[in-house]
Amino acid sequence: MVKTILMIALIIISVVLTIIILSQEGKSAGLGSLSGQSLSESYWSKNKGRSREGMLVKATTVLVVLFFIVSALLNVGSL
Repeated sequence: MVKTILMIALIIISVVLTIIILSQEGKSAGLGSLSGQSLSESYWSKNKGRSREGMLVKATTVLVVLFFIVSALLNVGSL
């Protein structure tokens, strides 16, 4: 029962993690690169944590940690 729940959670985490990673922009993309500003001078880099990209980065970090925890639990359970 617990193994089935963990497998379903792992599948959901994997799908959501893939969608979040694919929706993120590359590091060189953005409005600052078009105007020649460095990233440290732009408004978006100063408020990175509150922007959409900042939230995606935080969500990615949380989901990766959950992915590894659930994977480890499934691996320990199979021994």
